[in-house]
Amino acid sequence: MNSSVVVIDDDRDYLEILGRKLAEIGLKRVRLEESSLRMADEVKKGAAFDLALIDMTMPEMDGMQLLETIKANSPSTECIMVTAINEARIAVECLNKGAYDYLVKPVATEDLSLAIKRTLERKRLLDLLDLEKRDDLPTLENEAPFKPIITQSKKMMRILKEAELHAASLVPVLITGESGTGKELLARAIHGASPRAQQPFTPINMSSLTSSLFEAEFFGHTKGAFTGAENGRVGYLEYTNKGTLFLDEIGDLPLPLQGKLLRVLQDGEFTRLGSSNRQKVDLRFIAATNENLEQMIVQKRFRKDLYYRIRGGWLHLPPLRERREDIFPLVRKFLEKYYDVNHSGFIEKEALERLMQYPYPGNIRELKSILQSATNLARGAPINETHLPSHIMAAHKECVEEGPASGSIPIRPLAEVEKEYILKAYEQTGENKSKSARLLGIGLNTLRRKLASYGTQ
Repeated sequence: MNSSVVVIDDDRDYLEILGRKLAEIGLKRVRLEESSLRMADEVKKGAAFDLALIDMTMPEMDGMQLLETIKANSPSTECIMVTAINEARIAVECLNKGAYDYLVKPVATEDLSLAIKRTLERKRLLDLLDLEKRDDLPTLENEAPFKPIITQSKKMMRILKEAELHAASLVPVLITGESGTGKELLARAIHGASPRAQQPFTPINMSSLTSSLFEAEFFGHTKGAFTGAENGRVGYLEYTNKGTLFLDEIGDLPLPLQGKLLRVLQDGEFTRLGSSNRQKVDLRFIAATNENLEQMIVQKRFRKDLYYRIRGGWLHLPPLRERREDIFPLVRKFLEKYYDVNHSGFIEKEALERLMQYPYPGNIRELKSILQSATNLARGAPINETHLPSHIMAAHKECVEEGPASGSIPIRPLAEVEKEYILKAYEQTGENKSKSARLLGIGLNTLRRKLASYGTQ
């Protein structure tokens, strides 16, 4: 776990015992502090932690006073009180003053682990709610895993912060978005920011799995399990144990196989082909799709129970045409192997304008392909319009030549009209999602998904 934890207790021996237990649980960023006064001063100066374990009886400042100081200066820090006195009155008072839990010494490792997991899960949910309310741009605490994702978009930065918060938990995550928006890249970043970062990350294209291959590939098989199986094989589940399994294009998984996948998600167990022994597996699941799963459920093409199982956290990546501020940074990134992008002149103004105006139906993947082609044609010279594919120039020509006829109504993109109409209905209902959905004649989840894609919660 990457959460920051501080333990405050004037008994050094007990501090070290708790420190060892926290290490066993998997917490790495742990501070052991003997002085409650020193901790109070640091908190007043801006020090903050995800979790504080506070002893009730300390000579300089007792645990109740320290709790009040922490909650007054760092309200997002969750607190667990630890005491040798098992009194309901004191426990209730601690909870009333903002503590999340109350543990009695000596604390068993199992009880400590359960309390910490519950407390950190509460903090994650509260942080997600706070993220929706904030107007300022969130910052990432662990930037390294997200560095491959190039963005200047405020909408994308919020998505990355939400992804970082989900990464700290065990909940499955569903990533949606058009093809080429970077769903696998985000999945890898979530894995890299999670406690499982040092374990395997296994991406699987679900559309490539047939009924005959699914069980052998997922569950593995024993020697002689079927004709031609001369040797046993470890499946994706066993290979990825303790790590993250990325289920790409999960919307393409045939309906009969969805039930088999659901069973693994529910039970955390599987059986190799040719064996009767059930094996436990500890996995984080991240799924991705460019399909509308809610619509597929209505059409009986996707299981509702599987949908709610994989959608513990939901992240929707906007298409590149809705984050045009990212086009130039991406151009620089994709061309840095071939040009000195720190100086102007690697791409001519007109060519960059065409790239900025193009709608990119294939999103970031298409932009990268366009620039690779242009680089080959330019052969070291600055990229200009002649190096760009003909369909980009044709799209620009149509945009210039096809102005609205005199007296006619200008034709606008359907997605733009839909967005304006939905936001207007949402505003008229006082931002009441249920009323807006009924007024528009669409499902509540569909409305939520569209509002999220517009950067509105």
